[in-house]
Amino acid sequence: VQPINTPTDSYAVNLPITDLKMSEANNFVGGKQTYIDGHITNRGSKTVTGITVQVLFRNFAREVAQNETQEMKLIRMRQPYVDVGPIADSPIKPGEGRDFRLIFDSVKPDWDGAYPEIRILHVTTQ
Repeated sequence: VQPINTPTDSYAVNLPITDLKMSEANNFVGGKQTYIDGHITNRGSKTVTGITVQVLFRNFAREVAQNETQEMKLIRMRQPYVDVGPIADSPIKPGEGRDFRLIFDSVKPDWDGAYPEIRILHVTTQ
């Protein structure tokens, strides 16, 4: 887990995240998974092959209740189910945008339910 003050990647300014949507689903063992779907656009000059994000869920006091770091996965298909894969399988060229999904096996019960903060910590380019 990265500290909440970890600097973001300098290329992150070229990667705006938009159209965030959250959903939940029950998993096979009776727990709940939380999904964050969104769209990321590459406004820079390099082809992006990987993105590591930090996701900060806050509580009602606006303190960080949960701090998660994970690789961003791109949505490959939506029917008959949502399938995701690493960015390296389908790099994001300059000017292109892709839909992504972040998956959380559990979120702390004191999370306030608001959209978490998503910070781009590391970008791999070619």
